[in-house]
Amino acid sequence: MRTRSLVSLAVLVAGLPVVGVHAQGKSPGIDDIQTVVVIYAENRSFDNLYGSFPGADGLQNVTEANSRQLDRNGSVLQELPPVWGGLTAKGVTPAVTEAQTAHLPNKPFAIDDPAGFNTGPDVVTHDLWHLFYQNQMQIAGGRNDRFVAYADSGALVMGHYDGSKLPLWSVAQKYVLADHFFQAAFGGSFLNHFWLACACTPYYPDADNSPAKSMISAVEADGVTLKATANSPASAMDGIPKFVMSGLLTPDFYAVNTMQPPYQPSANKPPQGGDPALANREAPNTLPPQKEITIGDLLNLKGVNWAWYAGAWQVALDGKNARPVPNFQYHHQPFNYFTNYAPGTPARREHLRDGGLDGVEFIKAIDAGSLPQVTFYKPQGNLNEHAGYAAVMAGDRHIADVIAHLEKSPQWAHMLVVVTYDENGGFWDHVAPPKADRWGPGSRIPAIIVSPFAKKGYVDHTQYDTTSILRFITRRFDLPILPGLAARDAALQANGLPPMGDLTNALTF
Repeated sequence: MRTRSLVSLAVLVAGLPVVGVHAQGKSPGIDDIQTVVVIYAENRSFDNLYGSFPGADGLQNVTEANSRQLDRNGSVLQELPPVWGGLTAKGVTPAVTEAQTAHLPNKPFAIDDPAGFNTGPDVVTHDLWHLFYQNQMQIAGGRNDRFVAYADSGALVMGHYDGSKLPLWSVAQKYVLADHFFQAAFGGSFLNHFWLACACTPYYPDADNSPAKSMISAVEADGVTLKATANSPASAMDGIPKFVMSGLLTPDFYAVNTMQPPYQPSANKPPQGGDPALANREAPNTLPPQKEITIGDLLNLKGVNWAWYAGAWQVALDGKNARPVPNFQYHHQPFNYFTNYAPGTPARREHLRDGGLDGVEFIKAIDAGSLPQVTFYKPQGNLNEHAGYAAVMAGDRHIADVIAHLEKSPQWAHMLVVVTYDENGGFWDHVAPPKADRWGPGSRIPAIIVSPFAKKGYVDHTQYDTTSILRFITRRFDLPILPGLAARDAALQANGLPPMGDLTNALTF
């Protein structure tokens, strides 16, 4: 059964014993956590930012054998291709041109090396493919040796920074850095935001008879590899690969790449003459409203107060979004895709909140000690660290400032904060994701656990993914288990792997 209403879920829960439907027994002291805050940044692999972090499974463990990239025919690339289109984003000066990036050795390189490109974390770089099928093709069964082969950015996938220059580095040193934390789903932001909200993949019913029929991906029989066109460059050295259809939907109509919310704010305007609170359903990339059960629904069912704070939410609703500031990203708002949070519903008014420009409204709530028991915060676009339109440093500095406010909050003594990234943004990482189900997990990403209860100065090697956040919330508030969490652990077990951790190993209970 693909969907359940809240009523049917409540009946289901009421009719079953606690064992098997609720989280396993609470750790002693877990009730001391009264406020959970999740800060969700964008598009960085672990090695890209924290590869040189002391004690972490980082670049010191990289060898020629586990880092060299293969061409599309399986041969070893003799060098990396250029960064197609240049290293820096369009309009950035001084530019690092495509020609300047030619002939790099086939290995990771420092983007900010003063003796190299000298492009620091305050500079916006070129964007990279970070898509559902491409991510799986790059991971290549865990070898991570086709990132260059199936990228649109050439050598840039192998780039990394000296993360010690970033404000969050010192936060990670003070608290806990998780170095085996993976993005929940393969691919990009859209799908990984869904997995943070519901541990589920959205669905487009009857997509083959819908405006989205042209968006269905053409995939080989293995269910992972996109079909290449006859004129696709044979070698990564000759250009970006071409596919018959790298679409938004799987052949069985699951939405895996960026689709727009059915409700405003959305990148798709309202239908002409229609309800201004809706997005045009005739646009091929408008996702129909979703009905799966979310973590928010379960919190509501249990009477736990929660909210999703989105930076610049009200600006976007007012139709005043602009680039480069605030560059609100419509597809980063997962609850805006669900019927339970549709415009006009009490749940929307209560739970989907404006974080304000530069997060000022969110910070006001922090300082006032009025954060809900479970709080999600999504920074606005220019502060989220996404390559192509945001600099790492801007977002890192913003999040570090938010944490400084949290540490002084009246709620701090009983708080857990998780800072992580939605996905790798196309950047290479040397650690193989654990093999689980059809949807993920994908590449390794950074995660920092901040709390008075955190093990201080600790690197946590526990196997986690984005759903570990939901697991902690589920365990702390004794919620029913989302079907996606149970399915993920069953898939891990089938592959001889342990279940995903729930973050408690990072704490001192």
